[in-house]
Amino acid sequence: MSAIFERYRLGSVSVEDIIAEDVFQQQLFNDATHVATNEAHAKRVIVGLQKRAGKDVGTWLRRIFLTEQKGTERLILHYIERQMESTSDVRKDAGDLKIRKLLQLHQKMGREVHRMHAFVRFQETPDGMYVALINPDFNCLPLLGKHFAARYPAMEWLIYDTKRHYGLHWNTQTKKSAFITLDTNNDGNLRQLSAEMLSATETDYQDLWNIYFKAVDIPERRNMKLHLQHVPKRYWKYLTEK
Repeated sequence: MSAIFERYRLGSVSVEDIIAEDVFQQQLFNDATHVATNEAHAKRVIVGLQKRAGKDVGTWLRRIFLTEQKGTERLILHYIERQMESTSDVRKDAGDLKIRKLLQLHQKMGREVHRMHAFVRFQETPDGMYVALINPDFNCLPLLGKHFAARYPAMEWLIYDTKRHYGLHWNTQTKKSAFITLDTNNDGNLRQLSAEMLSATETDYQDLWNIYFKAVDIPERRNMKLHLQHVPKRYWKYLTEK
């Protein structure tokens, strides 16, 4: 949003692309302009969009941005340029291929968040904290806090994204969540917490869960195609029963 504000501040300057600093590569014939995050400038862009497209547009764009898909920033710029010239909600124009792509990204993020609600599995550590490791395709961790804070308000928990190397921690004293990072270089390889990182009761519960899972399984009625639709294989590494 700060970069888009700068585009309008500079007026008629042509914008070739918006690229995150950590993936930027200098081009031979293009000059890059570094834009630092400015919350006041970003808010002005969002307020302008809300006047034209509704109060939910900021949340809508945030979910799309967090998909981290290549070219997303350019698609968002296209949408904002169109929306700023219109008093009706441009998101309803499914005939625009770029708008349609944004709608698809928003839908995909919604599915990813829904699956995180279902497949996040907490494991208790010796100090009483409940830890869950995730590795989602999209950067959906910032969208999970409200759900798990409402579901487990009396339980100290940490959801850690091993792909992006940061986590969301819920503090039962302050009743607030905060983003944290861990001082380790190996978290990208984590799938489950090791036995020494778990409480004794946690390993007992996991054993009981596996016994229950095997007991209710009916081999003759297995339908792997349907099973994979509901529980995609990329989530199996974090499921105890798998």
